[in-house]
Amino acid sequence: MSLEPSRLDKAANTRKSASSLAFITRFFAAESAGGLILMASALAALLLANSPWSAAYFSTLHVKFAGLSIEHWINDGLMAIFFLLVGLEIKREMLAGQLSSWSQRALPGFAALGGMLLPALIYIAINWGNSQTIGGWAIPAATDIAFALGVLSLLGKRVPVSLKIFLAALAILDDLGAVLIIALFYTSGLSISMLLASVAVVAVLVVLNRCGVRRLAPYLIAGALLWFFMLQSGIHATLAGVILALCIPMGDPQKKHKSPLLHLEEKLHPWVAFAVVPIFGFANAGVSLAGISPRDLLDPVPLGVTLGLLLGKQLGVFGLAALAIRFGLAKLPEGSNWVQLYGVALLCGIGFTMSLFIGALAFPGAPHLVDEVKVGVLMGSILCAILGVVVLIKAGRQKASA
Repeated sequence: MSLEPSRLDKAANTRKSASSLAFITRFFAAESAGGLILMASALAALLLANSPWSAAYFSTLHVKFAGLSIEHWINDGLMAIFFLLVGLEIKREMLAGQLSSWSQRALPGFAALGGMLLPALIYIAINWGNSQTIGGWAIPAATDIAFALGVLSLLGKRVPVSLKIFLAALAILDDLGAVLIIALFYTSGLSISMLLASVAVVAVLVVLNRCGVRRLAPYLIAGALLWFFMLQSGIHATLAGVILALCIPMGDPQKKHKSPLLHLEEKLHPWVAFAVVPIFGFANAGVSLAGISPRDLLDPVPLGVTLGLLLGKQLGVFGLAALAIRFGLAKLPEGSNWVQLYGVALLCGIGFTMSLFIGALAFPGAPHLVDEVKVGVLMGSILCAILGVVVLIKAGRQKASA
């Protein structure tokens, strides 16, 4: 006896929903736990940089291996894997996830736009006329998804899943914006021959995709070559990870074994969450606070970064999201209220990983400015995390008592 078409459709939809829910659960579990480990690694780096072992910490980062320092390998090598995962997440969400339709993209899209523009404008206003520091305008423009979700995980069921999905989607769009900013504004000294070699490898990747090649090995080999050529070209090598991700075929998202993209994403996620990002945090969060006075926090770079994250993110994210909702372009996340949305907007000011990364690109020949960036990022991120948790706890209590 055959099932009715409606019952078959219902069963298929149920399986699809269960699969999506399982993926989201695994995603948040990895991101949240990874965020907590990132916090611990950043704290360890900060303590080590201000301990009797600080000289060993900093000298180890500058030890050279195969022509590059350990710090360089971490920031250009390991972070290429991070950007590969970011690219895979962006592609999956755009094709079959939380960003696959206009209605789904609207709220996080407007919020991400506001959350990138206003912090940059605040930084520019504070550093206006200072040619040495104005180049850091993009530092407070990015949200750290692992760190933010790690903080959000501490609140448990006080925060509805819809808001966690909103934050994840916003951060993914934020990362996409950061990738474009790095590609457009933080490249210098281009080598035409290496650039042409990179273009040739990209052409090979596109051909592999168009020919329906599903084995990951050819893509990964070509991706390694692309990374090397881009490293030599003057374009930041980490962008090779994003380009590679966009060329890997999606396949059938409902059948993971038939989707090279989902297979690679699942394999990479724990490595990135529990190894790559914490190692990056440990290598980049260490800043010596010796000699830094409260007055130094008012220097243009740390002040611009701190206020960009603390004020720019919350006002930009919440402001444009509120306008989109008021004008009927988007809806408030299901089961949430305005105060909870504002609390999540505060958490968007946690800009750790990408902010530190852009800071190193913005001031490559000025280590004192990079240290000021680290101080500003730490100050802004910590304040946003504390205020966001306070607001969300209070909102949860008010909602429970209502």
